[in-house]
Amino acid sequence: MASIKDVAAEAGLSVATVSRALNGHPSVSPAARHRVRAAVEALGYRPNAVARSLRTDQTRTLGLVISDVMNPYFTELARSVEEEARALGYSVVIGNADERPDLQDHHVTTLLDRRIDGLLVSPTDGGSPGMLDAARAGTPMVFVDRWIPGVDVPVVRSDGRAAVRDLVAHLHGLGHRRLAIIAGPAATTTGRERVDAFREALGAYGLPLPGAYIGQGDFQAESGRRATERFLDLPEPPDVVFAADNLMALGALDAVRARGLRVPEDIALAAFDDIPWFVHTDPPVTAIAQPTRDLGRAAVRALVERIAGRAGESVTLPARLVVRRSCGEPGESGGSGESGRSRRSDEPGRSGGSTTESPSSVRNRPTESPSPVQRSTP
Repeated sequence: MASIKDVAAEAGLSVATVSRALNGHPSVSPAARHRVRAAVEALGYRPNAVARSLRTDQTRTLGLVISDVMNPYFTELARSVEEEARALGYSVVIGNADERPDLQDHHVTTLLDRRIDGLLVSPTDGGSPGMLDAARAGTPMVFVDRWIPGVDVPVVRSDGRAAVRDLVAHLHGLGHRRLAIIAGPAATTTGRERVDAFREALGAYGLPLPGAYIGQGDFQAESGRRATERFLDLPEPPDVVFAADNLMALGALDAVRARGLRVPEDIALAAFDDIPWFVHTDPPVTAIAQPTRDLGRAAVRALVERIAGRAGESVTLPARLVVRRSCGEPGESGGSGESGRSRRSDEPGRSGGSTTESPSSVRNRPTESPSPVQRSTP
């Protein structure tokens, strides 16, 4: 394997000049840089990353600890993080906490032992001792998707409150009045926030959210199935089940079908966290889509700022409603491959967007017109 001395001999330059060229030092002339690049390519030289990290005190490596790698939302988030990090000259090492605080601490400790430059974390279950200690010790860190109140770390997340209001306006316009939610863990900020947003949106229409219509889930499909079974056993089942993440929505769909019931004819279904699979279900699922790729990119940029010793800004991006056909919407094009529609509501709590069409109701049609919708790609 070629060494830096071999590169220097091939280029006819000193080792010090080659080292400065490889590290981007501005004192090296363009001609010398060209000779170094040519020598590197001719010899197949690869810098020793470990040795370089000892010299620069940086490994050009980021850690990413996500809550559940099996959740398509986090899979897409990880992909976006890796792409942006690579574009900025960093590698990414990923740890899957599997919604377990002990695994989260294991990954945080392992990554810090490997001398990563900074850490992206989607905290599970309100955080964990090791992760909190690392944040308080000044480790360059950014929270993504979830956060921990009171911990001085930048947060990159989406805000789903407006999209939840749009969803409730949409459901109300279709004639639904009994709306239930499968909530995520109360220990997570996203679990609490989505229930609060749902209750607030219902209140704008004078609709209650009784305790019987709140199912406790854990962002896993099985909990969505159990909660939906309980809803279906009620003397007065809900008109709609809103699952606070995509896996719980898939579990809810399984529970409905296991009873020989149909969506939306017997019960409607909506989800938070849109995923590509939802256009291929029958019917395609109405869902709230987060700007996952933008979140990943923003999180990496904020972390690189922290690594450079700057504050790094928190970023909040809006989620949006994608209307399909799982809540009793008119069956227009429908089916596999339907892209859905982004909704912008002028119902209570939301300033209106441009009006392009109004869907008709399929059940319990109210006298008021439902909110306008706008076609877009999810």
